[in-house]
Amino acid sequence: MGRKRKGRDISGWLVVDKPAGMTSTAVVNKVRWALDAKKAGHAGTLDPEATGVLAVALGEATKTVPYITDALKAYVFTVRLGQATNTDDAEGEVIAESSARPSDKQIKQALTSFLGEIMQVPPKFSAVKVDGQRAYKLAREGEDVELSARPLWVEELLLIDRPDPDHVVLEMTCGKGGYVRSVARDLGAALGCHGHVKELRRIWSGPFEAEDGLSVEQIDRLAKTTALEKYLHPLETGLKDLPELKCTPEGAARLRNGNAGMVMASDVAYGGEAWASLDGKAVAVGIYKSGELHPSRVFVL
Repeated sequence: MGRKRKGRDISGWLVVDKPAGMTSTAVVNKVRWALDAKKAGHAGTLDPEATGVLAVALGEATKTVPYITDALKAYVFTVRLGQATNTDDAEGEVIAESSARPSDKQIKQALTSFLGEIMQVPPKFSAVKVDGQRAYKLAREGEDVELSARPLWVEELLLIDRPDPDHVVLEMTCGKGGYVRSVARDLGAALGCHGHVKELRRIWSGPFEAEDGLSVEQIDRLAKTTALEKYLHPLETGLKDLPELKCTPEGAARLRNGNAGMVMASDVAYGGEAWASLDGKAVAVGIYKSGELHPSRVFVL
């Protein structure tokens, strides 16, 4: 028999404004400790030096993590022009330099090639797996890691500031799996001047915004008190991008047992994904077929 995990059965989302110098895993562990939660996870890793939105899911809300991970998210980041590093950020070693400095017009023109569906090669120092091992581990051991390009949807990429010739501040809205470090690297290459990320902040992710996030200091101050629970967003927030279908108590009972349950008439297309609710509370996520929801995830609240 496996060990029973300690902690409370508490469900919901806590939005954290992650500070620089802290890993995403450390933030999750801090939130789990502060709320004495049995189960916790996060929707989208931030590099240790990055700041901004880290949405931490607790309890049953962890079942909605994929919907936040898949949602659009936005970053504001500063690119240091004229230098390439082995990590594609300021933490790495400079491996190439250039005295060339593009104009604002040249930068704006280059940004257009990064819009829409693009192919992106992740940084060698990333958590991508190569033959079962993390790329960053192999890179630290001196291996020349070759990573495959993968698709990324970029909704918007804007030049928002040029504080000096060496730096440019950009804002990007993109889909799942985007590496901002790769954008900085590839932009520098496209401009013929090299580039890497100097600062990075995620300003929103799906329905969650950085300005609504708690600092680690606030979490420490409110830890182990009911006051911290007042900042929890309901589990249902993670389902915001899916259509909601209301069900009857009988339908909810069937869904909670893993069976197809009747839902109210809807304009959801046959075979479309949706979530069922009873009195505003999530019951299940599943596939809609002819007046019934066929559950793939069931919520026990």
